[in-house]
Amino acid sequence: MTANTRRIEGVNIVDLSGRITIGEGTIVLKDTVRNLLQRNEKKILLNLADVSYIDSSGIGELVSSFTTVGNQGGKLKLLSLTKKVHDLLSITKLLTVFEVFEDEAKAIQSF
Repeated sequence: MTANTRRIEGVNIVDLSGRITIGEGTIVLKDTVRNLLQRNEKKILLNLADVSYIDSSGIGELVSSFTTVGNQGGKLKLLSLTKKVHDLLSITKLLTVFEVFEDEAKAIQSF
């Protein structure tokens, strides 16, 4: 999995690509979020448009990152879920936890 971060209007958009699975996928996500927090960047938008698969460890890391960011006074939101990922978050009731957006501009404004 890869993670590329760009910044628009004070919001860090993390473009994730690949699979968020146990091992490398969860480590990349965890490290990316932690590095942003260490730089006091607390507005994080995870773009999941190119994420093909998330396993239970990936879901756990999403929740962990969400909690960590929230505990430090920040916000973590999700952008552009694929149908597979949307269905998974729906089944696990996590759509009620995360703010999810389809439109990047609206997501950025929401911060």
